[in-house]
Amino acid sequence: MTRTKAVAWAGGASYLLMVGLLVGGATRASGTLHAVGSLLAVSLLAGVVRRMPQLALAMALFGSTAVVAGTADSVHEGLAPSYQGQFLSYVAVDLVLGVIVATCARRASIVAVAVCFAVQLLVIGAFAHGDNLTVNGVIAVLAMAACCMAGLLSRERREHAVALRAQEVAEAVTAERLRIARELHDMVAHSIGIIAIQAGVGSRVIQTQPAQAREALRAIEATSRETLSGLRRTLVSLRRADRDATASEQSPHAPSPGLADVERLAAATADAGVCVEVRRSGEQRPVPADIDLSAYRIVQEALTNVVRHAGTGRCRVAIGYGDEELSVEVVDDGRGATENGSTHGFGIVGMRERVGLLHGHLSAGPRPGGGFRVAARLPLPAPVGVPVEAR
Repeated sequence: MTRTKAVAWAGGASYLLMVGLLVGGATRASGTLHAVGSLLAVSLLAGVVRRMPQLALAMALFGSTAVVAGTADSVHEGLAPSYQGQFLSYVAVDLVLGVIVATCARRASIVAVAVCFAVQLLVIGAFAHGDNLTVNGVIAVLAMAACCMAGLLSRERREHAVALRAQEVAEAVTAERLRIARELHDMVAHSIGIIAIQAGVGSRVIQTQPAQAREALRAIEATSRETLSGLRRTLVSLRRADRDATASEQSPHAPSPGLADVERLAAATADAGVCVEVRRSGEQRPVPADIDLSAYRIVQEALTNVVRHAGTGRCRVAIGYGDEELSVEVVDDGRGATENGSTHGFGIVGMRERVGLLHGHLSAGPRPGGGFRVAARLPLPAPVGVPVEAR
């Protein structure tokens, strides 16, 4: 930082030195050459513009005004052939002004534009005469307007990019919050439903059937431990910003559930009083992790609805492995949509969001013969290494 500041100050001192040489060391040169030299010399102010743009503008104004005044004196004394192009030195000021408009606060930009406008018009009015006064005044205003417009466009482009970035961040945060909400809902709703049912069973039979009450308590313990482990995994995933700190915490936990755990889920549901028949068809093979987890969560949520709302003791889960898609179906013969809770809560909504993110299709509704059906189709990526037919 100190080195950059020193370079900036050295550039400012070099600019003032170059302006002094242009004004005092080249007295016989034309005003146009003086202006071009001043325009090139302003590049030395790049470091000052980056750190202190207002100071750079003041130095550029001083240098350009000195070139104009020095050239006018030379012409008046007959040492230089012409001073028609001397006001071109103010283009250097306009370039710095454009940077200020693009990067500084609006109030500072307005003050800078007003000062530059006043100084340039006063200097042109003092050293230009006749038709040159009008022409040079118009050219100065147009050059200043062009540089300010370029600065405004750059400012608006940067602000638009910042707004887009903020919108992307907000959308990413919202998507992550929805994902976490779905995970927590699918995880907690199913487990709490089973725990509530088992607790009710245990409280009713604890006096008359102690063995069944002990089984209910064991089911409650197992379900609560599984839920606690899942919640811990979710909380760990929220800390992934510091991967080094969380690596040791993630290793002891089990991986996210998938279709391989459906039988275990069916056993837990059976403990809640609903016998689940699991059928698998097609060539069973590993599927991408996001599809595997989403399919498991859909089955879990559907079984939760069966336990809580269907009022039946049986249901069927069918998992089909197709060439292009994975199909999941949960069917029961309970009370159906009216009392199934399909229109209440966030279960069906969460299923639709999961399936929508994977560009799949979900249908959930009552069956014509009674009961309720949830069916999801999730597209599978093309297998690697499949030969392409020659055309």
